[in-house]
Amino acid sequence: MSIETAKRVLRIEAEAIAGLIERLDARFERAVELLYGCKGRVVVTGMGKSGLIGRKIAATFASTGTPSLFLHAAEAAHGDLGMLVAEDLVVAISASGETEELLDLLEPLKRLGIRLVTLTAKPQSTLAQASDIVLDIMVKEEACSLNLAPTASTAAALAMGDALAISLLEQRGFKEEDFAALHPGGKLGKRLRRLENLMHAGDSLPCVAAGAKMPDVIYEMSRKGLGLAAVVDSDRKLLGIITDGDLRRMMQQRPQDALGLSAAECMSKNPVTLSRTELAASALRVMEEKRITSVLVVDAERRVEGVVHIHDLWTLQLF
Repeated sequence: MSIETAKRVLRIEAEAIAGLIERLDARFERAVELLYGCKGRVVVTGMGKSGLIGRKIAATFASTGTPSLFLHAAEAAHGDLGMLVAEDLVVAISASGETEELLDLLEPLKRLGIRLVTLTAKPQSTLAQASDIVLDIMVKEEACSLNLAPTASTAAALAMGDALAISLLEQRGFKEEDFAALHPGGKLGKRLRRLENLMHAGDSLPCVAAGAKMPDVIYEMSRKGLGLAAVVDSDRKLLGIITDGDLRRMMQQRPQDALGLSAAECMSKNPVTLSRTELAASALRVMEEKRITSVLVVDAERRVEGVVHIHDLWTLQLF
């Protein structure tokens, strides 16, 4: 019985969200343009379940490059109106469009000249009539068996908020590195850490000159413990790389004179490199695709800045 109820709930909510698609029109485009042009913050407001959905929408806006905050409609009348400034834009969520606390905001919003975008199921409601743009989030029925508890309607409101946020993200040209700057914590933050914060650099970076003999190369590799040495010129520009695997192959192929060879004679040219601004998750993907355990970090002039080992990425638990 519970499984059948769950299936019914999910079907109704899925249909409610799908129903929004055919109602998208020029008003949605205008809403995105209005939000994009906002010089202040996007202030999301609502009451009850709509307020909870509003908090999530505001958080999504903020995390995807649109400065945003949530204003509790009831608290606004008790001093929180001071959170608003003239350059802000308000997104109000109300299924009925007649929520008293939201209607009480209309006069101060008009006084401040703040634009209003409303998500409502009643395009002819008082709130809708006072809005600059209205987005229709009407649903045929709630998933609640009593057709009372906000379920399908809140799912639709949340989906519309996500549609606005992602449209803005794309219009802003928001990139992975921008996302990384706003998500420094947790597993997501780890995946988005830049290599400059992970790489072995300075004295811990194994580097040898092209003319260095193999005993010196082996000593440098053993001392730094990263299983490789970057071969560089006098300006520290990358010439090649020598790895543990290269050493083993060299000893097998030329056991008699291997130790008399120079780094330039043993190195692999054109190794895989990345920039210091590359993300940890991208570096891990490259290492897995190339089946390598380390990658050199170089600048625009191919000067070696550091090295990242796959163990450094595994410790971040990126999987």
